[in-house]
Order: sequence, then C-alpha cells, then structure tokens
Amino acid sequence: MQNRQEPLPSAASLEAFEAAARLGSFTRAAKELRMTQAAISYAVKNLEGIIGAPLFQRHHRQIRLTEIGQRFFTDVSVGLSHIRQSIKTARNHQASRQVTLSVSTALASFWLLPRLADFRSRFPEIDLRVQTTDRDIDIQSEAISLGVRYGSGILPHYERQLLAPEIIYPVCSKAYLEGINAKGGPISVDALAQATFIHLEEPFRPCPTWRELGTALGMQFPPAHGGLRMNDYTLVIQAVLEGQGLAIGWHHLLGRLVDTGALVRPVREYWNTGVEFCIVWAGDLGQDDLTVRDWLAEMGRLTPRIV
Repeated sequence: MQNRQEPLPSAASLEAFEAAARLGSFTRAAKELRMTQAAISYAVKNLEGIIGAPLFQRHHRQIRLTEIGQRFFTDVSVGLSHIRQSIKTARNHQASRQVTLSVSTALASFWLLPRLADFRSRFPEIDLRVQTTDRDIDIQSEAISLGVRYGSGILPHYERQLLAPEIIYPVCSKAYLEGINAKGGPISVDALAQATFIHLEEPFRPCPTWRELGTALGMQFPPAHGGLRMNDYTLVIQAVLEGQGLAIGWHHLLGRLVDTGALVRPVREYWNTGVEFCIVWAGDLGQDDLTVRDWLAEMGRLTPRIV
C-alpha cells in the first residue's frame, strides 16, 4: 500500500510567512502583500498548526523566528524563489514562441498559405501569427515582429532582407488564351491590344499599371483604361481564373499557378521593374523571429526562376 503524501500548505500561507519572517513584522508583511494584519496572523497560525510547532516568538509589537522557524524560512525562501523564477522563465518562453508577421492579403493568399505546411512541419513549436493588411502600417509602432513590404513601404528605420524582386507579366486562363489564339500558344505583345484588361486599382500604395507594363514590353499601343477595374488583387486573379480577361501577374505570387497550368502567360516577355519585396523588421529580433525571417528568405530563394 502506498503512503499518501502530506498535503502542502497553501501558497498564500507560505507567502504570508515568508514576508513576515523577511520583514520581521506582520504589519509590514500585510502592507507588502496588500492583505490585512489579521489575515497574515491567521495564515501563520494555520501554518504552525500544520507543522505542529511555533514559527515565531511573539513579543509586544515584535516577532522573532524560532529555531524551527528559521530553518523553515530558509527552505521556503529558496522554494518560492525557484517557483517565481520558473514562472518568469515559462512566461518569457511562451512569449518568445509567438511571432507576428504582417503581410498583404495577396501575399498571404498566393505566396504564404501554400508554404505554411512546410513551416509547421519544420517549426511546430513556433506560434506564427499572420496579420494581413493592405496598408503599410509601421511594424515598430504596432509591436509586430516582422513584415513583408513593397519598395515604397520600406521605412528608413527598417532593417531589410530580400524576399523577391518585382517581376511582372500578363497572365490569363488557358481557355481565355485559346479564345485569342486557337492554337493556345504564346502570342505577340501587340496581339494583346484586343484583349480585355483587368486593372488593379491599388488603394493604398503605388503599383505598376497596364499602360506601364505595355510600354515596358514594347507594345505599340499600350492598353488604355478600358476593361474591368477592381481594388483587390485576390478578386482580380479570381476573375482571371474565370476567363474574364488578362491581369498583371507578379511572378513571386503567381509562379506556382503558372507552373501548374492554372494560369498561363500569353506572351514570353516580362518586366523586372527593379523594385523589391523585402522582409523587414525594426530593432533586435528574438531567436524565433530570426527563424521565421530566415525561413521566409529561404522560401523566397526557392521561387522558380523566370524563363
């Protein structure tokens, strides 16, 4: 038959005793712990009842530890100190496991989500919290660990690391391309002029327009402002997948969909704008922040090369 362990005194009783012994006064202990003097006295008496011996010699307005009380105080002080340190360590450890990443909805949808399974399998201990925003909020003022920002959204006080260069080209569905070219293969740049263009009206930051892309690709008559107009890139790509026209495709976002055939490039030409998408941070990073940053950079380097 197993021996049952003696029940331990409550943490409140131990804290009351430790404070009274350290401060040499029930009154000062009560003030420190924000309790009444009567509550401190009751807790100590309850503790003495459990131990079966007095812990203090009580005199007029003065208390003094007994020999047993002195030994008990040493052990309780060490024990409470270890418990407090363990709680602090556990809290710091838990906080360090949380990494907040600020990205646009488009990058979250087309770039990050397809790669999250890899992250979770490799770093299951890290709580990655993705915060989507289409505004370039300042990650420092919002206490955010990391962000991904387009050239114009990279503030002077940010540190940065390359995620991907901005490489863009027209994209459409296979069915839409076959409607332009029955053979379904790539067409000339100027043949795009008769297509329906889907325009992204980016509400918060500048981005390349169809006219700028057409000029960069050498179209004799760059696209005008006709066609569909939307202010959300996810909707733009959904319209493309539904066969409603051409959209500007960012290679780091849509390269995977092009590789799988969900989207096609109607022309071979592309434009490297010279602008970069960067991983950004402000101030010192914790170990988990560094792990997420390095994983993002690694995934960026694995983006298929443009051909």
